[in-house]
Amino acid sequence: MILDEPGFADRTGRLESPATIAMAVRARALRAEGHQVLSLALGEPDFATPRAVIEAAHQAALDGQTKYPPVDGTPALKAAIARKFARENGLDYRLSEIMVSNGGKQVIFNAFMATIDAGDEVVIPAPYWVSYPLAARLFGGVPVVAECREEDGFRLTAPALGAAMSSRTRWVVLNFPSNPTGAVMGLADLEAVAEVLRRYPQAWILSDEIYEHLVFDGARHHALAAVAPDLASRILTVNGVSKSYAMTGWRVGYAGGPERLIRMMTRIQGNATSGICSIAQAAAAAALDGPASLIAEMRDTYARRRTMVVEALRAIPGVTCAMPQGAFYAYPGIAGCLGRTSQGGQMLRTDEDFARALLEEQHVACVHGSAFGLGPYLRLSCATSDDVLVEACARIADFVSGLR
Repeated sequence: MILDEPGFADRTGRLESPATIAMAVRARALRAEGHQVLSLALGEPDFATPRAVIEAAHQAALDGQTKYPPVDGTPALKAAIARKFARENGLDYRLSEIMVSNGGKQVIFNAFMATIDAGDEVVIPAPYWVSYPLAARLFGGVPVVAECREEDGFRLTAPALGAAMSSRTRWVVLNFPSNPTGAVMGLADLEAVAEVLRRYPQAWILSDEIYEHLVFDGARHHALAAVAPDLASRILTVNGVSKSYAMTGWRVGYAGGPERLIRMMTRIQGNATSGICSIAQAAAAAALDGPASLIAEMRDTYARRRTMVVEALRAIPGVTCAMPQGAFYAYPGIAGCLGRTSQGGQMLRTDEDFARALLEEQHVACVHGSAFGLGPYLRLSCATSDDVLVEACARIADFVSGLR
């Protein structure tokens, strides 16, 4: 059959716009119409990139570091990453076991493209970051959910993981501290999960630890590859500078893992984007080797904001909210608010209905929990100013009080 016009690959039918981006786009449109929109939709630190990091980038440009970089990362940045892994995580990665990508998302795309065939299963604890199942589907994978419950603090339990595993499991994705819930896995939690993973030697394990520094109330982050070194030959430890160093726009993600996987991921990246911006890599190296006090200041601010937001949400009738131990999100439950109608006449049957009506009527942007695999919840980012958070919580309370 001859088509009337050029078409697209079947895989494009599996592409969706992440809900986080969709809500941010609608919020910008409302602002353009003159509305005062408070956006809690994106997980983007409101801090400025540290000045010393910017100066390192400037100096790198002046020094002529403006040529094509190596596909897998500059030697200077890879050495800084190796030092970071050893210093902070107790992991001894050789430079050949490290690669740098355009943000953590490209690390994940490289890994999935290198390993997933049609029908392979990817086990993802829910609630999850929206891009994990989208990336798995893009390459023909089948996302399989392991549900994490609010009463467990949204931590992954060994029984929940075991129920999701099978002989078809190709990847297990772990993201703790968690986006969107802020859940943190303790040492005993990880040891129990590792015991399940040992029973499935065919499965790769992606441990996304990008929020590792943002843990509160005396909690401690543990790298899975350090907790279970016998599994290290299957673990890809993913990280980046976006969250802890307020460098989202610099687009620097990195990973440490088995050399054979890193080599294949590098080949894929070499045929896609090649190496990432050399100046951004110089900035990232300065961030990783910089003083820890910069992180501590941001962490303390996020902890205070988290408490403020959770307490305000818990005061709203019909709303529950677990206290997150990490990251910079709150994940309130809104089951008690559904089945009612907003002041604007919107029937709230789902958490998506709630989030859309809240944006249109009170001009507060957040993301419905169903987009993260578990509703009825909302995800609110606390990575914005105190004034915005106070006003946003007040508007949410007004919205709920007007339901009938």
